[in-house]
Amino acid sequence: MSVIGVLALQGAVREHMRSIEEAGATAIEIKRKEQLEEIDGLILPGGESTTMRRLIDSYDFFDAIREFGKQGKPIFGTCAGLILMANDIEGQENAHLGLMDMKVARNAFGRQVASFEASLSVKHISADFNAVFIRAPYILEAGSDVEILATHQERAVAAKQGHYLCTAFHPELTDDNRFMVYFAEMVEQSKQTLAS
Repeated sequence: MSVIGVLALQGAVREHMRSIEEAGATAIEIKRKEQLEEIDGLILPGGESTTMRRLIDSYDFFDAIREFGKQGKPIFGTCAGLILMANDIEGQENAHLGLMDMKVARNAFGRQVASFEASLSVKHISADFNAVFIRAPYILEAGSDVEILATHQERAVAAKQGHYLCTAFHPELTDDNRFMVYFAEMVEQSKQTLAS
């Protein structure tokens, strides 16, 4: 069984843990960088991207997460996690982890009052995925290696690049577990590839 860790510095950690277990994988909270060696896949949950970056630096996770990704192990970023994974952020001089070749806009759908739900057609997953957006970012531009999985109002809100996956919305906040099942399958495939 694959082991998927949730970076437990801030954000919807408990909801992700439940979602991972329901997808048939083992979930663990990641609070120390040494724990990354125990897992096959990692989730960067929602929260506030600037605060999360500060915590990633404080707990010495920055290089460890990048190295985890370089090993070919899947990483899934939701909402703030998507921002952390981008290599370019609109109006910001420096990106964070820079794992995916994309430019993103923060709080792109408005502030907290602009939180909403929408039914999305998500490639490989579902024609009617109920997505929960909370102060959501979106993808402004994506490199040729990035596959856009979903759009809302002509804005890209989910993408995949190799073993990296990201969404502007919060799949863990619904009972629809298909997105987490998709990520768990990515993790299982990578685990088998890395073992061979």
